[in-house]
Amino acid sequence: MAETLAGILPFLLLGVLMYALLILPQQRRTKAHKQLLAAIAEGDEVVTNSGIYGFVKEVEADVIWLEVAQDVELRVSKSAIASTVTAPSASDTTED
Repeated sequence: MAETLAGILPFLLLGVLMYALLILPQQRRTKAHKQLLAAIAEGDEVVTNSGIYGFVKEVEADVIWLEVAQDVELRVSKSAIASTVTAPSASDTTED
C-alpha cells in the first residue's frame, strides 16, 4: 500500500503544480477579460487584438463600433477588444 502511494505521489504533485501554474492564471485572465468587456461603454478608448486603436461609438450585443478616424468607423467583435487605453497621468507627462 505504501509503495503504490509513493509511486502515485509524484504524479499527484505534478498535477497540482500544473494546475497552479497553467490553469489558474488562465482562468484569472479570462475572468479579467470578461469584466473588461462588460465594462466597455461609449466614449472609451480601446485597442483591439490586432493593434487598432479607436473610440467606442456604439456597443451592441456582440459588436462594437469603433471610430478610428474622423468619419471612419469599424465594426469589430466585442471579444476582439484587448484592453482599454488609459490616459497618462500628469506626473508621467511632466518634463524635468
